[in-house]
Amino acid sequence: MTPAARNVALYPWFKFFQNLLFWQATWFLFFQAELSAAEAILIYVVFDVATTLFEVPSGYMSDRVGRRFTLILSVLAGCLSAVMQAAGSEYWVFALAQAFLGLHMAFASGTDSALLYESLAADGREDEVETHELRAWRYTFVAFAVSAVIGGAFALWNLRLPFVATALALGAAFFVVLRFAEPQKTQPAQKAIAALADLKTAFANRVLLWLFALSALMYGFSHLPFVFGQPFILNALDDLGLAVNAPLVSGAVTAAMMSVSVLTSWLAPGLRERLGLSGILLLAFALQIVLVGGLAVTGSALAIALLLIRMVPDSFSRPFILARIQRELPDDIRATYLSLQSLVGRLLFAGSLFLASGSASDVGAMPQGQVQAILGAYTTIGCLCFVGLLIVARRQRL
Repeated sequence: MTPAARNVALYPWFKFFQNLLFWQATWFLFFQAELSAAEAILIYVVFDVATTLFEVPSGYMSDRVGRRFTLILSVLAGCLSAVMQAAGSEYWVFALAQAFLGLHMAFASGTDSALLYESLAADGREDEVETHELRAWRYTFVAFAVSAVIGGAFALWNLRLPFVATALALGAAFFVVLRFAEPQKTQPAQKAIAALADLKTAFANRVLLWLFALSALMYGFSHLPFVFGQPFILNALDDLGLAVNAPLVSGAVTAAMMSVSVLTSWLAPGLRERLGLSGILLLAFALQIVLVGGLAVTGSALAIALLLIRMVPDSFSRPFILARIQRELPDDIRATYLSLQSLVGRLLFAGSLFLASGSASDVGAMPQGQVQAILGAYTTIGCLCFVGLLIVARRQRL
């Protein structure tokens, strides 16, 4: 087996251990118990701002220094973040932990996908990128599902235990990364100025521009239920007198959500063939808007059922977006471009959350009415953006 082939074989396992996020279903409940509702939202803003600061430098470092070294730094930062959150008690500790989490995400963003594509290209298998992106996607969401339900059970005992388990999982990811080989470049390295010229050319590509705008919007709409879904579950269970079981139910809902995404990913290739790239991507964005709109109008147990489709749009979009973008980019700007794309999405979302935090309560849990009002505003904006993307797609025949 060549080093590149070993990378391809190990890649899904890296994604599996990287995404064993045992805290994912209970993080807001944890911070809401330790901090005020406004501070809990701002904690997420700290994460997005930190990721923003590291996003482009990490992409540039990945393109210049190497994929393997960048992923090593990413995993180490994620492990440190989990340890700090498990041991912390002050706001500044949690905020610093979120900064390391942002570094973890930024250093992996684009670098992991670039490593996969370049490893396939080194063996002349770049046409298989959609297949392998989908495969890695399934490993990712199996990890999400397993860790969500186990993390929810851990949180019933202690809300800090999911962070301890996440640190151990990232330790396993570290050993997988150590076995990666740096992919052989398919193109000669360029000077920084030449790479910037390639980056400028990429932003003149109308297909890449459309995908860039869509990706930035879908990032925010994908994370809205992540940020606000746990208060919905808590409110719905409180009405039934079962609020004490919120961590376990949240974990079970998240596990079911990820399982649904894995199952629907098997439908994605067929839909991609029938609807075309722009068709399946617009369908995915429409599903995100429908979900957020549904949460904006109901606070009953129906909201929990709606959350089950949260990751379906991602399974219909992310692998195809990544695969399409990779083919358009030279090696020397691949991670930088993907980092810029993530940067814009995170900036937009962090800015919107900062505005939303201004309408949140300063103490205690966030009232359901506040959450629904915030999501209603997001739904309106999402509908306007969808119409704009649809018009451009039709006029440009994307």
